Amino acid sequence: MPLVSIEHYENFPVASWLCPPRLRPAVVAIYGFARTADDLADEGEDTPAQRAQDLQAYRADLHAMARGARWSHRWAPVFDRLSPQFSQHGLPLQLLDDLLDAFLQDLHKQRYADRPELLDYCRRSANPVGRLLLHLYGVTDPEALRRSDAICTSLQLINFWQDPSRDIPNGRCYAPASDLARHGIDSETWLAGQDSSATKASLADLCAWAGELMESGAPLVHQIPGRAGWELRLVVQGGLRILEKIAAMDFATLRQRPALNALDTLPMMWRALFMRARQDLALEARS
Repeated sequence: MPLVSIEHYENFPVASWLCPPRLRPAVVAIYGFARTADDLADEGEDTPAQRAQDLQAYRADLHAMARGARWSHRWAPVFDRLSPQFSQHGLPLQLLDDLLDAFLQDLHKQRYADRPELLDYCRRSANPVGRLLLHLYGVTDPEALRRSDAICTSLQLINFWQDPSRDIPNGRCYAPASDLARHGIDSETWLAGQDSSATKASLADLCAWAGELMESGAPLVHQIPGRAGWELRLVVQGGLRILEKIAAMDFATLRQRPALNALDTLPMMWRALFMRARQDLALEARS
């Protein structure tokens, strides 16, 4: 998620006008911390060893901030902004640490055996962001946390299935080997970057998985108070809209990347408005 690189493309609103003004500085600070760490892991021409060293130095600054010591000047804008929010809101240090663990993992792990292994990565790469936001909103019940994890994991998976054309040049295949094997292919086939009936079929299954997770977490929008709940509606609908765009491409994303644009705003807002009715109908259909 960039303070330094705020111009990065994002599918979903971050600290938009719907975010409660009193929480906006904290949301922006968390976003800046995570985006900067992501840039350390992915941007530029540094070797994996140098990236790992930088991330460990970044972690050292995080822990210095958490214990009230002075951090280095290297990322001063990030920690100058994060420090007062960390203290004021009592942000859980472990969640910030989990994000760094995921970025470090990306430096040495480029294949995933099965869905549980990929979910463990999402537990650290995506879910902490949702939990940090719930902490800010004062929402702590277990069902809300479960739903938040489902939404965040779904968003991470959607990003994976949207972004093979970006991940393949870096040698990364997030599609689990067990999923690929069901369609008679392996990670090397995937990394060749050629769309085929088998890669499209595997992506269709993976997108269905992401969609199911999103639907299971979507009722959280009714547990988040006020404007923040409306922002979450748009986040959910943004993820589902990307899945629709992937499907409209016949799941051919190994060489091209779908993205949201201004024309997607109206259907997203319309669906956000009627989310409760849509979910109630879905529950009735299953009963």
